[in-house]
Amino acid sequence: MDKVNVGLIGLGTVGSGVAKMLLTRREFLARRAGIPLALRRVCVRHPRRNRSVHVDERLVTGNPRNILQDPDIQVVVELVGGIHPAKEIILEAIKNGKSVVTANKALLAHHGEELFRAASRKGVDFYFEASVAAGIPIIKSLREALIGNDIEVLYGILNGTTNFILTEMARGDGRSFQSALKEAQDRGYAERNPSLDLRGIDSAHKLAILVLLAFGKTVRPGQIYAEGIREITANDVRYAHDFGCTIKLLGIAKRDGEELEVRVHPTLLPNSHPLSSVSGVHNAVSVKGDLVGDLVLYGQGAGRLPTTSAVIADLVDVARNLKYGSPQRVPPPLPVKRIRRLRRIGEIEGRYYFRFSCIDRPGVLSRIARILGAHRISIASVLQKDRRREHIVPVVMMTHDAKERDVEEALAEIDRLPAVRRKSVSIRMERG
Repeated sequence: MDKVNVGLIGLGTVGSGVAKMLLTRREFLARRAGIPLALRRVCVRHPRRNRSVHVDERLVTGNPRNILQDPDIQVVVELVGGIHPAKEIILEAIKNGKSVVTANKALLAHHGEELFRAASRKGVDFYFEASVAAGIPIIKSLREALIGNDIEVLYGILNGTTNFILTEMARGDGRSFQSALKEAQDRGYAERNPSLDLRGIDSAHKLAILVLLAFGKTVRPGQIYAEGIREITANDVRYAHDFGCTIKLLGIAKRDGEELEVRVHPTLLPNSHPLSSVSGVHNAVSVKGDLVGDLVLYGQGAGRLPTTSAVIADLVDVARNLKYGSPQRVPPPLPVKRIRRLRRIGEIEGRYYFRFSCIDRPGVLSRIARILGAHRISIASVLQKDRRREHIVPVVMMTHDAKERDVEEALAEIDRLPAVRRKSVSIRMERG
């Protein structure tokens, strides 16, 4: 084999970056890969549209089958996103004996096992570094560098939009959620409709991929408890600071024997935790393995250039495998039977932050404390803040370890008290 021919499907923000690299850094990449990579064909929805990268019009097609059925193309790069037709494109590429590189987190979260099994049966490579945390090589680390480790815990800041918003709210000037969101949209860090980010769904998709790699368990996005950041206020951020903590939206996976808990939600982290200092649009993943101990990978989790970097790295790996006749040198990840049960959110146990909005009246705090005690929830510390409008006083607490189910029942009872005027807020805490 004297070169590796690449078919690129999708020429959007990331696709344009990949095409530009393949066209302008050919000699550089050939030296790094040990074999030239040639962009043989590009599929776009609108072939005649002007684009940020110039591609010879003879290479451009509007029909993906012109790539999928080309016998001279060895690798298909899928960058169209979404579930359909991306799933069908990848399955046909595999059927035709082509290796695949993709950045499609939603597709892998929902149908990854099916695609990985298809690639395994056909004996072709399947690489997907850009699907999680863009420029951070967390997937390669889990697939290769940490392969000898028994992974115990994984924490991830997996969404730059929400991390930017929480960072802005923590600046100290009382910035509101809505103001921080608008700033993110104005800077291009948040979509016009950022619902998937704000509800934790995007993080859940990425966490599902990492869980398969780290723990060998297929977890559907619908099985992952996902809670977003819309209910977090500037006051919560400030009160967390008073407790020596920072609020982050975390993807969390913990193994306990044959059981696994997988969840996404706002989390209080002690300021000493390495993820608490991750600011702006950056991502970070913390992994604990039995051999390596604690490891943190940090960097840009989105954007054209970091994502392009991840796709190109995958292409070079595939090209090397093809050159030396070693496809599936790193096999597609498939589930193992080690994890037999997923814990429900009501079963988890940990510390909690509570914020109650109460009428400034004697005896209210003692009634709240009695209800918490009746549900086996012990108070570690209390902050009673200044009176607000309408004689409402924020009462803020940190608990000792408690069960989620007990917390839910206690807060439901507290919210029925006449003196409690707004729905109580609870945020889980992780000590790391």
